[in-house]
Amino acid sequence: MKWKSQIQNLKAYQPGKTMDDVKELFNLEKVVKLASNENPFGCSRNVENYLKNNALSHALYPDGYAKELRFKVAEHLSVEPGQLLFGNGSDEVIEIISRALLDGGKSTVMATPTFPQYKHNAIVEGSEVREVPLDAEGKHQLAKMLEEIDDTTSVVWLCSPNNPTGEYIRNGELISFLDAVPAHVLVVLDEAYYEYVVADDYYDSLELLKSYPQLLITRTFSKAYGLAGFRVGFGIGNKDIIGKLEPIREPFNNNTLAQGAASAAIEDQAFIDECRRENRKGLEQYYRFCEEHGLSYVPSQANFILIDFGVSGDEVFQYLMSKGYIVRSGEALGYPHSVRITVGSHDQNEEVIEKMTEFLLLQKQA
Repeated sequence: MKWKSQIQNLKAYQPGKTMDDVKELFNLEKVVKLASNENPFGCSRNVENYLKNNALSHALYPDGYAKELRFKVAEHLSVEPGQLLFGNGSDEVIEIISRALLDGGKSTVMATPTFPQYKHNAIVEGSEVREVPLDAEGKHQLAKMLEEIDDTTSVVWLCSPNNPTGEYIRNGELISFLDAVPAHVLVVLDEAYYEYVVADDYYDSLELLKSYPQLLITRTFSKAYGLAGFRVGFGIGNKDIIGKLEPIREPFNNNTLAQGAASAAIEDQAFIDECRRENRKGLEQYYRFCEEHGLSYVPSQANFILIDFGVSGDEVFQYLMSKGYIVRSGEALGYPHSVRITVGSHDQNEEVIEKMTEFLLLQKQA
């Protein structure tokens, strides 16, 4: 087999243990998953009603243009339908962009640590990856990222709020960056956690899109909308860019149920508003815990928090998992002494905070 040389040592995505796995491993009756930044409140009742009332013929292909969903999203965002690119999760939108713009003669620039699929897809396409470390506060170093851009650079990736830190790019910083980026470079602004942002100085990316034609925004229904199991993401860009990307998209990449669920979900913005409010309350629970115990953390604009425990993140992860709480070790995220915890319901947060407090007590006694 003539495999691409760049994939010889590439590892497949390794999902964490399922809740059933953890129940069996530790003989537990209850397990709470706070590892993948899913919505602890589920999804809108609109989606539940849609699924209940729509008996679909599964022998037919879905709408390859996702017309109903496309027009609803376009109306909600006040953009034109032709400015949207739909994917099987925003992961596929990232893959489409990479397939279209990256190859062995191109370079791509991104922060580190950040969402790993940017780098993964760049490697698959044989592109040179240029990573710029986040600063001590977990922020993008945009000036240094600009220094990495040259004539070979095809795509720059910005994740804001960033995964795994929850930090975000300020409005003025982003405008200055976009002003300096060469016209031949596509700037991908990943806003997977957009609906959770409350910061006053967060930018309006849809307004920026009108002034910067090389900008492309990605969003998803997997986080605040609570539809991670349906895999619906989308890109927003100018028509010329979307027109170049559309031929690379698989013809029927969003299934019928997913399209209908997302169409129902976007009509219930009251649900999104409530999730945003509850998420802020949950973050405050974690902030208080960290401040009471003198732990460093990154203030978050997303639905997760990165906490530094000063010991191996794997150690904290294993302890919490043994107690029935699945979080994400920072060992695999570029923060080896931290864990990333998805903000859950009030009670879930209190429960995992209690177990983390127990862990800290055991550390003091050791």
